[in-house]
Amino acid sequence: MRFRVVLDSDGLIMKTMPYPVRLPKHLLELADLRAEDQQVDRSTALRQLLYVGATGYVLELLHKGGISLSKAAELLDCSTLAIVQKCQERNLVFGASLEQHERAKAGTRSKG
Repeated sequence: MRFRVVLDSDGLIMKTMPYPVRLPKHLLELADLRAEDQQVDRSTALRQLLYVGATGYVLELLHKGGISLSKAAELLDCSTLAIVQKCQERNLVFGASLEQHERAKAGTRSKG
């Protein structure tokens, strides 16, 4: 696999690799609209849209308990603090609920 180092929309370095994919025409039109709006090329616009969707999906998984905070940060290539901030911006709560804490505490007491 050959990686290429490029700057993302925030000016941060990221590794990329080519991946052929067929996209519906309407998504390409959307990418063109974003490219024009953001003054970037179509490929950059597609990467931005993909990242936005990936961010939403990762935060949803975190919220549902499907992945850990550190895994979310790893998948989005950012700090755990950045993940917490993204969750706060979207009013998403993650981690164990009070009920889950109580069940865990009760289970620990019954074993000991």
